[in-house]
Amino acid sequence: MTWYQHAVTYAQMKWPHLAPHSRASLADALATVTPLLTTGETCRRPSAGMLRAALYGYAFNPQRRSRTPDPAIAGTLAWLERASLPVSQLSDPGVIRAALDGLCTRLDGSRAAANTVSRKRAAFHGALSHAVELGLLAANPISGVRWRAPRATVAVASPAQVRAILAQVICIGPELAAFFGCLYYAALRPEEAVALRREDLILPAHGRGTIILAAACPRSGTAWTSTGGPHEARGLKHRPDGTIRVVPIPSVLVRILDRHLRDHGTTPDGRLFRGARGGVLSESVYGRTWHAARQAALGPELAATALARRPYDLRHAALSLWLNATGAPAEVAARAGNSARALHDVYLHCIDSQQDHISQQIENALDADASHRPSSQWVKASGYTNRRLHPRPCPLTCIAR
Repeated sequence: MTWYQHAVTYAQMKWPHLAPHSRASLADALATVTPLLTTGETCRRPSAGMLRAALYGYAFNPQRRSRTPDPAIAGTLAWLERASLPVSQLSDPGVIRAALDGLCTRLDGSRAAANTVSRKRAAFHGALSHAVELGLLAANPISGVRWRAPRATVAVASPAQVRAILAQVICIGPELAAFFGCLYYAALRPEEAVALRREDLILPAHGRGTIILAAACPRSGTAWTSTGGPHEARGLKHRPDGTIRVVPIPSVLVRILDRHLRDHGTTPDGRLFRGARGGVLSESVYGRTWHAARQAALGPELAATALARRPYDLRHAALSLWLNATGAPAEVAARAGNSARALHDVYLHCIDSQQDHISQQIENALDADASHRPSSQWVKASGYTNRRLHPRPCPLTCIAR
């Protein structure tokens, strides 16, 4: 069996069990790695763009594979049938390393984002593991290659920076202030906030409130949903259907939500946020407001960086703040709907300008040490000069039992 044949079979097998966004993500990864696993034959090799269109837009989408492809797509897939490497040849570490290196480059030759590379590597690993299950490989060859994906560097916005952006949102699109407030003060994912209804809120007159999450409504495009629409209502991410997540919210978000309900109400079916024509709030609508508010709040210099570039980065900022403030990863993970390991690997970043706070703490410690040190006593690199006269037990000494 060739790699191309195996990849098509793998995408077909995974399709019914994946959310629409995950289907598109898997097809994206397989469409990236499959052209890399071909022979050196250059005769009549289709362009990179044509290979991408044939694989992502047709071969790895079971719904579209039921239709007859146009001649250009059919010709590209025929070339892949001939040029694709046998799965057995993927046991060669050199082949696997070349494929992994190829995941780091985009179609235009630029470097791919670190998170994108990690996501595609995980999908490649899954497809290879399935080949092991089928007896096509003796072991997953990725495990034998010492290769590391590039690490992502994330600048997380400080509370002051977030408040400045949210203040601009109130000026530019006040109907979206509560939406962005949910992403920051409750660490909701955008698809969770989009699906939020009045019945999901407990908003007392004073003090903290509660959001009870039961659904999400991600946008993936009509090609990847089972309904044929751009959105598909689903349960919570990484949770069985019917599971709820209880998120305590601070009083500031209670006030923001109260104001939103007074000023903007809800849709007829109870949703808090609506699109331009009353439908599901789309990423393009809230994205435009976010980028305008961010530019106005941060200024051109900071706006040119990756700081709070996406609305989703509000969730990064929230979880980083919660972790730094509480030191309680298990509780933060429960509120966020993540595992504690995911929090440690993905969300535990230093808040922007936290370096100044740490530097000040170091200076305070140095000043305190200097104020208590006897002026007549000189200090060597190995300790005080009279250390032998007043020996101290080593804090790292282990006592055998």
